[in-house]
Amino acid sequence: MIAARALFLLLLGAPVLIGAGLTLGTALGWQPGIGRFDLGWQGFAQAVALPGFASSLRLTLITGIGATLGSLAVSVPLGVWLVGKSGAVRFLTPLLAVPHAALAIGLAFLLAPSGWAVRLISPWATGWDLPPAVTTVGDPWGFTLILGLMLKEVPFLVLATLVAAGTRDIAGQMAAGRALGYPPGQVWRLMIWPQLYPALRLPVLIVLGFSLSVVDMALVLGPSNPPVMAMQILRLFGAPDPAMAQPASAMAVILLGVMALSLLAWLAGERAIAGLGRIWLRQGRRGRRGAQLAGPFMAMIGVVLGLGALGALLLWSVATFWRFPNALPSGFSGRLWGSADWLAPALSTLGLALASGTIALCLSLFWLEIEDRTQRRLHLGWLIALPLLLPQIGFLQGLTTGFLWLGLPPGPLAVIWAQLLFVFPYVMIALAGPWRALDPALLATAASLGAGPTRRFFAVKVPMLAAPIATAVAIGIAVSVAQYLAVLLPGAGRVRVLATEAVALASGADRRLAAIMALMQAALPLIGYLLALTLPLWLHRNRRGLRGGAT
Repeated sequence: MIAARALFLLLLGAPVLIGAGLTLGTALGWQPGIGRFDLGWQGFAQAVALPGFASSLRLTLITGIGATLGSLAVSVPLGVWLVGKSGAVRFLTPLLAVPHAALAIGLAFLLAPSGWAVRLISPWATGWDLPPAVTTVGDPWGFTLILGLMLKEVPFLVLATLVAAGTRDIAGQMAAGRALGYPPGQVWRLMIWPQLYPALRLPVLIVLGFSLSVVDMALVLGPSNPPVMAMQILRLFGAPDPAMAQPASAMAVILLGVMALSLLAWLAGERAIAGLGRIWLRQGRRGRRGAQLAGPFMAMIGVVLGLGALGALLLWSVATFWRFPNALPSGFSGRLWGSADWLAPALSTLGLALASGTIALCLSLFWLEIEDRTQRRLHLGWLIALPLLLPQIGFLQGLTTGFLWLGLPPGPLAVIWAQLLFVFPYVMIALAGPWRALDPALLATAASLGAGPTRRFFAVKVPMLAAPIATAVAIGIAVSVAQYLAVLLPGAGRVRVLATEAVALASGADRRLAAIMALMQAALPLIGYLLALTLPLWLHRNRRGLRGGAT
C-alpha cells in the first residue's frame, strides 16, 4: 500500500505540485537560468502594471463565472427532460468527445460577421452584400466565448446529473410531487435536483476552474486586446524577453488566487441559495407547466449550433471559392485533403493519445485492484481533482522547467507525462463506478473454484468490465486529443498535434486548412467512442450474459 501511494504521488502528484511551486518561485524572483533567488514582489507589481490587466481580470471573471452559471442553468431543464430516457447517457457521451478547439473553430466559422449563419440569411433577409461591421467572434465582453464554453460544458453537467440520478428513485419522487399538484419541472428543481447537487459539486467546480483558465477556446473565440488572463499569461511566457517570465509567473499565481477565491465564493453562494430555496419551498408556489418546454427548446438550440459548427467545418474543408454572401461555395473539391499536411499531426496526436490513455488505464486498474486486495482505500482522491481545479497555465510552465531538471527535454515523452496528469482523472472517474459496483458474489464464486487474485482479475473482472474499460479508454483518448497547453508548453513547439495546428491556423488566411485540422481533431475521439461501443459487443458476441442479455 505504501509503495502504491508513493508511485501515484511520484507520477501524478509531484509534477503538479513541483510545477506550481516553480511557477510561484519564479514569480517571487527565482531565476532558473542562473539559480539566483531575489525574494521580492516585483513580479506581481509588474504584472498588475501591465496595460489592460484590470480589463483582463474583469473579462476572466465574466467569461468564467458566466459560462459556469449558464451551463448549470441550462443543465437543470435538460436534466428533467432527459432523466429516465433510455440511451440519453449513451447519446451524451460522444458529445464530450468533440475537442474544445474544434468546436471553437466551427463556431467561429458559423457566427463570424462573414460566417455561414450570416450567409444563410443574406442578402434576402438582411440586405447585406458585405459582411456587417459587427463584432461577434472576439467581442469585448466575451459573450461568444461564453457560448462556446456552454456548448462544451452543458453535456458534461447533464451527463453528471443523469449518472447521479441513476442511484435514486426519481420516478417515485416525481410521482409524489405530481400528486401534490406540482408540474414536473418544479418537482425537479425543488425536490430532486437539490438532492443531486452534492454529487454535482465537483463537476461544477471543474467547469468553473476550466472556464476561468481556458486558453485554446479563448484564442479562437475570445477578445484579443485585452485577452483573458490565461491567454495573456501565455503571451508573456512566449515573449522573446526572458525578463517577462517573472511577471508571467506572477500573473499565473494571481490567476490561481482568482480561481481559489471564485471557488470559495461559489461554495458560499451555495449556502445563500439554499437559504433562499427553503424560503421558496415554504411558500408552496406552483410553477407554470409551460416551463417544462425549456428543456427541449434549449436542446434544439444546442443541436442547431453544434450541427451548424460542424457543417461550417465540412463546407470549408471542401470549398474551392466561397464569396460572401453566397450560402454555399461556388464549387467543391477534395484536392486540399490530399495536399494538406494533416497526416503527420494526426498520427502524432493518435500516438500520444494511445500512450497516455494506455498508461492512465493501467494506473487506474492498478489503483482499483490494490484497493480490492487490501480492502483499504488509497485516500489519494485529491490527485484526481487537483489537476482539474488548478489552472493549466499556472503549473505547466513550471513543470516544463522541472522536466529539464530531470534531464527530460521537450518532446513526446514530456508531453505524454503532462497529458497523463489530465487523462488519468477522467479515466479513473469513468472506471471507478462500474468497478466498485461489480457483484462481490461473482468474485467469491471464482475464489471458491480455486482462482487466485490474479486469475480473478484477468478471467472475471476484466471480461465483465470490458465495456466500461473500453469507454474509459475512449474518454482518455478524447481528453488527450483535446489537450492544447499540455502539448504546447512541455513540447516547446517541437511536437505537432492537431490541436496546436488547428488553433494556429484558425487566425490565418486559409479557413480550409483550419477546417481540415479541426475536423480531424474531432474525428479521432468519435472513432474511439465508436470502437468503445462496438468492440465489447464483438468480444462478447457468444456470451449474452456479459452483454446484459438473458442466458
